Amino acid sequence: MILVSACLAGNAVRYNATDALNNTIRQLVLENKAKIVCPELLAGFSTPRPPAEIKGGDGYDVLAGLARVIEKTGNDVTQLYIDGAWKALNFAREHCVTHVVLKEVSPSCGSSYIYNGQFNGETKVGVGVTTALFRQYGIQVVSENYLSLDGL
Repeated sequence: MILVSACLAGNAVRYNATDALNNTIRQLVLENKAKIVCPELLAGFSTPRPPAEIKGGDGYDVLAGLARVIEKTGNDVTQLYIDGAWKALNFAREHCVTHVVLKEVSPSCGSSYIYNGQFNGETKVGVGVTTALFRQYGIQVVSENYLSLDGL
C-alpha cells in the first residue's frame, strides 16, 4: 500500500488551509491504491495554523533532541510534531504501507528539502520529522517532485 500526504490528494489541510493537489496522487487515492495521512492533523493541529519550521537541524535532529520545531509565533511545537510522526507511522504499519509520497519542504513531510528555520522562504537540504521517523523504520519516502509510479 502507498501512503500519501493528504494535501497532495487535494485536502485543504496545509497550515494556511490550502492543498497542494497532485493529480496523479489524487487518482491513486480514488482508485484505492493509496491512503492519505496528515501528521499535523494527527498531532491535533487545526487548519489554519501558524507556519512552523525546524530550527537547528532537520527531522533526524528533532527526533534526537538536537533541534526544535518552532512556529512563526515563537511557540515550540516539537513534541506535537514528534507525536504526529509516531501516529502516522502507526497508521502506516496498520495499513502495511511500503512506500510513502510526502509534501516537500514541510517540517513534517519534507523528504529532500525543508525550510531553513528563518521563515524567509528559503529551503535547505534536510528532511521533516515524519520522513525521518519513517526512514528510521525502513519505509521508503519520496517527494512528490520525484514521483515515479514505476518505483511504487
